[in-house]
Amino acid sequence: MTKIVTFKDLIAWQEGIKLVLLIYKITKQFPREELFALTTQMRRCAISVTSNIAEGFSRRNKKEKNQFYYIALGSVTELHNQLIISKELEYVSNENFLIIENSIILVHKLLNGLIKASQTYT
Repeated sequence: MTKIVTFKDLIAWQEGIKLVLLIYKITKQFPREELFALTTQMRRCAISVTSNIAEGFSRRNKKEKNQFYYIALGSVTELHNQLIISKELEYVSNENFLIIENSIILVHKLLNGLIKASQTYT
């Protein structure tokens, strides 16, 4: 088992980065009128996930650490909602929707595991 030294060693962060890249790729195809609405909001949510995982990792107090992990969890849930809206607006194909939704679900599960581990071992 690899020792976790930095936030970059966390699988939740690694998968979160993959999600960020997916969101940036797919939102490039959104209509121009969504640039300052759904496009920006989805990108901010995705970035918020990885940023809060990184910040939470640096906290030594269990309560503070979990606060940031829970914020990341909220952001990934918000992103899921925005993905559904994008699909309903037909900005995202069914195939891309399923790929991104599976990534969101994975990050959500990993964050829940990170929260549980933090509560147990910190």
